[in-house]
Amino acid sequence: MESTRTLSDKIFLVLKGLGMGAANKVPGISGGVVAFVSGFYEEFIYSLQKFNGKAFKLLINGRFRILYQYINGKFLSLLFSGMIISYFSISKILDFLIQHYELFVWSVFFGMIVGSIYYISKDFEDWNYRTIIALLIGTALGISISFLDPAKENDNLWFVFFCGIISVSGMTLPGFSGSFILILLGNYVLLLVDSVNALYDTVADIIRWDFSFTANLARIRLLKVLAIFTLGSFAGLVTFSHLLSYILKHYKSITMASIIGFIVGSLGVVWPWKQTIYKTLESGEVALDSTGSKVVTNYIRYIPDLNSETLIAIALIIVGIGIVLMLEIYGEKTRTNHE
Repeated sequence: MESTRTLSDKIFLVLKGLGMGAANKVPGISGGVVAFVSGFYEEFIYSLQKFNGKAFKLLINGRFRILYQYINGKFLSLLFSGMIISYFSISKILDFLIQHYELFVWSVFFGMIVGSIYYISKDFEDWNYRTIIALLIGTALGISISFLDPAKENDNLWFVFFCGIISVSGMTLPGFSGSFILILLGNYVLLLVDSVNALYDTVADIIRWDFSFTANLARIRLLKVLAIFTLGSFAGLVTFSHLLSYILKHYKSITMASIIGFIVGSLGVVWPWKQTIYKTLESGEVALDSTGSKVVTNYIRYIPDLNSETLIAIALIIVGIGIVLMLEIYGEKTRTNHE
């Protein structure tokens, strides 16, 4: 792959990583959809499944160059670089946009999901009773998940590790939003807001050569939580990639139908017209996270009135569909160049 990947391909791969990172953080959006539509989903899964016994032996024996080539290191490093950059930049911008232009942001996302459904299903022709059942089950699961009530926050490290495993499902399974699952598990704010902010503050303190944070028990606890969450995420990535690689190889049609169903079901999560339900304290006040933002627990969806704001939102849905179609064109071009 790498021998045919041009400089522009590498730049776009970092940009796709930015897209995946931003998508993974937004509840209801799946980074796997970005990978799927952009044309590198199978390479992504193939590369992740290379984290196996052979890779471990190469690591132990110090054969780092061969290990780097074996796991498709250049591809993964470019992609994950984009994700990391996104985590501290694009995702911050998204937080701002959702806070001030929530309807319009969700409209673009809704359009992107609709475009993704079209993209994935347009070339799928293996419809039979098994794939139709898989489609219906995937859709039902997606819809059911979107209407579940969230649990309470839990910072037990074993549960945090489990959250890490589950949260990366959005990277490997299109249509399955890891961030929304974290909301349902009650740990979205703890793991994707508070702990990340703790890391950001810690890095800033270290740059200023200020190590007073070591006496801050709350900060240290959040850093431990983030470390365990990261380990769980890595374990989940490797586990899911091996599982998906196997089922894509042996049950590709059923898997594809299920993925289409998941994405159709996820439309309920990203429906633009919804009223946000915030977490409240026993005193009746709205709960705030460490950044001072209101803690979201769920949404009430409704049909909008036809007005100028609704028309703008509909236009942005069309824009979202167009973004996916442009990604599709680039993805097709990339695949053609690599063949």
